[in-house]
Amino acid sequence: MFNPETFVKEKVEEIKNQVKGRAIIACSGGVDSTVAAKIVEMAIHENLLVVFVDTGFMRKDEAKKVEALFRRAGFNYRIVDSSKEFIEALRGVTDPEEKRKRIGAKFIEVFERIAKEFGAEYLVQGTIAPDWIESGGGLRDTIKSHHNVGGLPEKMNLKLVEPLRDLYKDEVRKVARYLGIETAERQPFPGPGLAIRIIGEVDEEKLHIVREANAIVEEEVERYYDFESRPWQYFAVLLPLRTVGVHGDKRAYGYTVAIRMVESLDGMTAAYFKAPHDLLERIAIRITTEIKEVNRVVYDITNKPPGTIEWE
Repeated sequence: MFNPETFVKEKVEEIKNQVKGRAIIACSGGVDSTVAAKIVEMAIHENLLVVFVDTGFMRKDEAKKVEALFRRAGFNYRIVDSSKEFIEALRGVTDPEEKRKRIGAKFIEVFERIAKEFGAEYLVQGTIAPDWIESGGGLRDTIKSHHNVGGLPEKMNLKLVEPLRDLYKDEVRKVARYLGIETAERQPFPGPGLAIRIIGEVDEEKLHIVREANAIVEEEVERYYDFESRPWQYFAVLLPLRTVGVHGDKRAYGYTVAIRMVESLDGMTAAYFKAPHDLLERIAIRITTEIKEVNRVVYDITNKPPGTIEWE
């Protein structure tokens, strides 16, 4: 039986022995990286710098919300806007594996720069078991390279620290509840962010569309359900095709948005969420009304397997 109190005590002692000097942590404000930040902070205190990098692939108002979270948690933190760098790194890229690897490499480039300024030798990540399992290696097939595992460059100047590497999502949530972390129940959000919720090439227009669509999905789901009844994950995906539609009494040729909602325990398997039609209709009406570039909304009813939770 997994005991979060025992886990935290053991990890704090392990990190005290492992980290000799300063460290930085890549923290998105999600449950995995925030738990990792808290545990490492308990071990090395002010020698940890918590860093949120705005890649330009974040959800609506994400940076403001994360900074408020860091402030309430009392972290020694820094918010860094590197959106132009990340978006430029994906120009012309359509392959999802290449996207993930370029994002991973860019993250390391940015964090090595910040680490040099802070005088840190260690990089902490909130990597959990599904990240490295799906990224492949050895006898494991690569399902998709998580940016914090398969996306890492072969050579980097920082020593990697991954306190949650052997945990699954449900265990991480137990640790978060034990530590009193406010994002304990927050739905998962992929490290590459909205870049892998745009099928095909990423650009500023598509980021705007998927960001607004994703915000509508989150708002409507959270308005419809109380916390205990919500799906495990719920989001929007922008598809790389346009279809004919009607806006007012005029022909429209717009994008298609797919809605994805799933039930899961640890992210390794998932079942599509049987969302009620009135909720789906309200989401579809809002998306096609508020986002002029979109004229069609579809609902993904694929389980994992054979699909994955994210589309890329």
